[in-house]
Amino acid sequence: MDTRFDMLGNELAAKFAKRFANAALVIHQSPLPASTQELVSLRASQLNGCGWCVDMHTKEALAAGESPVRLNLVAAWRESTVFTEAEQAALAFAEEGTRLADAYQGVSDETWALVRKHYDEDQLAALVCLTSLINAANRLAVIVHQKGGSYEAGMFAAMTN
Repeated sequence: MDTRFDMLGNELAAKFAKRFANAALVIHQSPLPASTQELVSLRASQLNGCGWCVDMHTKEALAAGESPVRLNLVAAWRESTVFTEAEQAALAFAEEGTRLADAYQGVSDETWALVRKHYDEDQLAALVCLTSLINAANRLAVIVHQKGGSYEAGMFAAMTN
């Protein structure tokens, strides 16, 4: 399938994308660890089947020094030993916050308690916003059939200026 629509080639969509990128910048500059941000974004993107976002967050994480082993194990994080308890809590949060249709209550009380244990108020705010934002980004890319493979690390940095 070919990409249906060039989101950056349309004036209205490009304006929206710039504001979307600025919202992402707020999260990026938050005290939520950058590695956690990329792991959460990668996991939600995997669940939503967004090749563009999986490509982007894998490459951004690698460029920031994340290990290939950890990135390869994100999809099976429960069956691995390479993630901290805090990262496991964030990944569980991302999954439950992404699979809303599968869990009518959204994030469980148990998972909420785990993220509260590991993250302060600002980090928690960033985690909530990040999970919401990456799910929106996944939907945008999947709707227009934006394919993964061509992303280059740092590609969208100029968009926030």
